[in-house]
Amino acid sequence: MRSLFFYSLLCLFILNACAPKISTQISSTQAPLQYDEEVVVLSADDHVPVDAEFIGKVKISDSGLTLNCGYEVVLEKAVEATRKAGGNVLQITEHKLPNMGSSCHRIAGNIYRVQDAGVLAQRQAELEESLIEGADYALLHVYRYSGAGSAIGYDLYLGDSVICRVKNNFKASIKIYKDGMNTLWAKTEAKKEVPVDIEMGKEYFLRCSVTMGAFVGHPKLELVPVGVGRKEFESFNAKNTQAL
Repeated sequence: MRSLFFYSLLCLFILNACAPKISTQISSTQAPLQYDEEVVVLSADDHVPVDAEFIGKVKISDSGLTLNCGYEVVLEKAVEATRKAGGNVLQITEHKLPNMGSSCHRIAGNIYRVQDAGVLAQRQAELEESLIEGADYALLHVYRYSGAGSAIGYDLYLGDSVICRVKNNFKASIKIYKDGMNTLWAKTEAKKEVPVDIEMGKEYFLRCSVTMGAFVGHPKLELVPVGVGRKEFESFNAKNTQAL
């Protein structure tokens, strides 16, 4: 029984050590939000409503042993901290990308509370609809951070056509003229693919990376929501780029 207790403590310690570190500085005490209440996420360039009450700050960093720390994960941690502090608006003020010092995304933000977050959420949704007025093409933004498998590159296909070569530390914006259901795929020793329903005039964001394989790293392809993808793509200063 005692060994089971110590084993449970060890597992709990490992799980906490592998999770991102959450730090908050709260200057205004508010009642926490319910788990399903919406939190609007703004970028540093977005306008904060004049009636917004500043509650405090939140920072998500690398604990030193953090494993699961992609942008969506650390953002959700920041959103959870915002709810706990009673805020319904989170403005990201800093976003550090994975680098040689850390494989994690690290973010910091300000926590606010507004009277009606629903209006602000609707406005953000309209901005993130991301329509290119009158375009006869869709725009695919492809990006890959530096990190694991840096020496491994792979061709990215749309159907039967190669549309770019995905390198380490890379970003590209590609015009797509083929609408309807399509498949984005790449292959090293294994083939990975994601379906995409392309509509002319819309933008799409594809986050690429390399995961562990038996002999050669496997490609990883993730279509991400426009709001997340735009923040990641625009804040990423890639060494390797491909122009339109």
